Amino acid sequence: MSSYTLGIDTSNYATSLAVFNTAGEVVCAKKRFLPVKEGQLGLRQSDALFHHTVALPEMLAELGSEFDLTQISAVGVSEKPRPVEGSYMPCFLAGVSAAEAFALARGIPLVRTTHQQGHAAAALFAAKGEELFREKTLLFHISGGTTDLLLCDEVKHIETLGTSSDLYAGQAVDRVGVKLGFGFPAGVEVSRLAAECDETIKPRSSVRGMECSLSGLENQCNALLTAGKSPAYVCKYCLLCVADTVVKMTKAAQKEYPGLAVVCAGGVMSSDIIRSWVQQRLPQVYFVPGQYSSDNAIGVSILAAREAGLWLK
Repeated sequence: MSSYTLGIDTSNYATSLAVFNTAGEVVCAKKRFLPVKEGQLGLRQSDALFHHTVALPEMLAELGSEFDLTQISAVGVSEKPRPVEGSYMPCFLAGVSAAEAFALARGIPLVRTTHQQGHAAAALFAAKGEELFREKTLLFHISGGTTDLLLCDEVKHIETLGTSSDLYAGQAVDRVGVKLGFGFPAGVEVSRLAAECDETIKPRSSVRGMECSLSGLENQCNALLTAGKSPAYVCKYCLLCVADTVVKMTKAAQKEYPGLAVVCAGGVMSSDIIRSWVQQRLPQVYFVPGQYSSDNAIGVSILAAREAGLWLK
């Protein structure tokens, strides 16, 4: 008989909830982006915490109108960004409080995990179901706060193999988008505008082994705008630089870890332009649908099922 688990994630971008059926199905998922004022590049943590606190009761009520929450057997929650000592962001406190209250009221297990592990679980599940939870995998987590190439061992153990030495890919994309007048986060609008450019572009990326640098990308995009290139051209150039970075880092990783599956997760990786560029050069790389790639609680609900002994026993 299958069971159901609830996942809660309160990142610096979105409030999200999800219900997972241990038969292997995501029953429902809710996500609400945090409001960011026009022209700004994010929120203060105090503001993010406030918006999560307001959103969670409303979203739980919405979830409860679609699914009987009394059937939940375990709750999972992201309590910090990454599974490393010292990792901490106040915005996750809202989710932890809600999850603790729900678990105590229902008398059910509470599973604490991290935002990064939630991203990993959602991506691996979307790529090949439960299969990749049983083996080592190379995982890209590329978002507003990460540009990380990870060695993921059953999601329980995650080792950073490479990252950016300066700017993160999501930051570069958002800065280009906000400069062009889009709201934050700007990834969706940057991708939309980039798709309007049919010019052939040769990106220039800065990669050394499994490490990259992206601070120059923002400067390159500003220089292109100053030189009179269209906003669509600049958006496409920005995304292709990220894609080329992924290709070069992947090739370096595959030399050291041959034969491992490669999965891409994180909001930036939901771009069709990035996916097309990478898969033309590395067809074996898994890209997953945006619902499983950008910030969400799906992976958290899956990890709750596993750690509570309800799935992948």
